[in-house]
Amino acid sequence: MSNRPPLTDIRVLLATWFGSGYFTKAPGTIGSLMALPFGALIADQFGMIGLMIATAALTVVGVWAANGYIEQSGEKDPSPVVIDEVAGMWLALMPIAMTQTWQGVLVAFILFRIFDILKPWPISWADKSVPGGLGVMLDDIIAGVAAAVCLFVYVKMFPEWLGLG
Repeated sequence: MSNRPPLTDIRVLLATWFGSGYFTKAPGTIGSLMALPFGALIADQFGMIGLMIATAALTVVGVWAANGYIEQSGEKDPSPVVIDEVAGMWLALMPIAMTQTWQGVLVAFILFRIFDILKPWPISWADKSVPGGLGVMLDDIIAGVAAAVCLFVYVKMFPEWLGLG
C-alpha cells in the first residue's frame, strides 16, 4: 500500500469502517464481519425497510468516502476501503432481516463473501469498468444483491435449515 490516510479524516474513518479495513489480513472479510452487528441492530430496530434505507444511505456515503480515500491514497481500488463490504453485506441480510437466525446470518455472510471474492459477471464487469468510489461500491452492491437472491431461494427451499421452520 502506497499511502495509508489517517483515520482523523471522516471520509477515511467511514471508508475503512472505523479502521477495520486497516487489518492487514483479509480486510474485506473483516469489514464484512464488522457489518453484521450494525446490520442486525438496524434490522431488529427498523425491520427490512429500515435496513434497505440504511443500505441506500450508506451506499451514497460510501461513494463519497471511497472517493476521499482514493484521492488521499492515490490507489485505484484500495483494499482498506471496506464500506463497500458493509453495504453489500447488509443487502445480503435482507431475506432474513426480520428473523435474524444465526444460521441465516452465517449463510448470508458465506454467500456474500463467495460472490465478492470470485466476482462472477456482472460483478467482475463493475469491478473492472466503473472507476472511482462508485466502482468501489458497485461491485459489492451487485455481490450483495446476488447473495440476497440466493439466500431468498435458500430460505424458500430449506427454511428449517435456517432455523425458520
